[in-house]
Amino acid sequence: MASGCLLPVNGALHLHIKKPQVGFTSSQAAAALRFSAGGRSGFLTGPQLRHRIHDQGMTTQHGRIHVTDQKTHFVALPLAPSPLHDLEERNHLCEEYGFTQIGEPVPSNITLKNVIDTIPQEVFAIDDTKAWKSVAISVAAYSLGLFLISKAPWYLLPLAWAFTGTAVTGFFVIGHDCAHKSFSKNKLVEDIVGTLAFLPLIYPYEPWRFKHDKHHAKTNMLHEDTAWHPAWREDYETNKVLGAALTVALGPIRPWMSIAHWLQWHFNLKKFRPVEQNRVKISLACVFAFIAIGWPLLIYKMGMTGWINFWLMPWLGYHFWMSTFTMVHHTAPHIPFKSSDDWNAVQAQLGGTVHCAYPSWIEILCHDINVHIPHHISQKIPSYNLRLAHDSLRKNWGKYLNEAKWSWRLMKTIMTKCHIYDTKKNYVAFDEGSPEESKVLGFLRRVMPNAA
Repeated sequence: MASGCLLPVNGALHLHIKKPQVGFTSSQAAAALRFSAGGRSGFLTGPQLRHRIHDQGMTTQHGRIHVTDQKTHFVALPLAPSPLHDLEERNHLCEEYGFTQIGEPVPSNITLKNVIDTIPQEVFAIDDTKAWKSVAISVAAYSLGLFLISKAPWYLLPLAWAFTGTAVTGFFVIGHDCAHKSFSKNKLVEDIVGTLAFLPLIYPYEPWRFKHDKHHAKTNMLHEDTAWHPAWREDYETNKVLGAALTVALGPIRPWMSIAHWLQWHFNLKKFRPVEQNRVKISLACVFAFIAIGWPLLIYKMGMTGWINFWLMPWLGYHFWMSTFTMVHHTAPHIPFKSSDDWNAVQAQLGGTVHCAYPSWIEILCHDINVHIPHHISQKIPSYNLRLAHDSLRKNWGKYLNEAKWSWRLMKTIMTKCHIYDTKKNYVAFDEGSPEESKVLGFLRRVMPNAA
């Protein structure tokens, strides 16, 4: 693969070339030009392509750049079939986005049942010993974290907070298994353990369970999925205040936006059906009781500094992982959100879910929640069996899997590119096509590391 360089007003425009040609058509139906400039990338097509050509002081003749104006090689890239059908293009996108593998599109003739039928039955078995072992690990790790906070000098407190926040995320994963009925064969035990596991996070268990079930049923479905959504162009463009808020929310503070999701979805009884509301009320009562008793006791014993050190900062650490895990699982420039008419279950669950590898201490403390593709194939797989199930998926469906290793490049891709819903590109950045780069996003592009 060769590359050329064109110098636009706002910086270098790098062209990734597959076949050197004399010129390229600017017809949207026939061609597209891949570009990367100022931390942004995508395809220029049709009017955009012609506009960029003329910006350079070049001319077109019958839809092609005039030969005498060329200072580099250009290429026509067919828009059909999808670039994801091309191995070379997928490898290029892997490097650009921070993935280790971008899967081929899942064919429409494959069903979710086809995939489930290939998974060994033993991965669905509930093992009480392994389930309670995960509880013991989380209790021990959280206790250790609180001890470290109590002993750490001020300059080591951030490390203690980070460890404790990661440890308490393990409680969420235990409650997550309980909600999916994969923790115990005794459903009352699951409800009790799930409620208790969520209390240090002041997360109401039943409201979360009801909304999370919908996320699994409608994964990456526009309007219906209760997890991450792209922003809507009309919201961003018609209201300046909302547009500014969205830029910040889906940019620099995105790793903590699960806090907004927590407030929005889980405390309003009107969001739940009448048959669900009694269970919701019980969960809310438990959370408010924990706050009313636990917080005053902590403040009485250790003051506001103790409340900040022992609860607030680990809680913010938990939300960092909650937000990060959730957005990495289903958000990438090549993974589409689709309307209910176009949505396909196996394409969303197998092809629209990302397996992401994290440092081993995070995987242990968070009980392999990031081995996430098998969990979306079947929620009945306990967390301690997810790796075995993923090995089976790799063996039978490996070419369709999206896999990544957590890195700043991956985070930078999501936080600077995946913003506004676009029917053809899946996502466009808030400032794509704007006369000026967003100051907020421009700052992120400059300061965030690009290390894979």
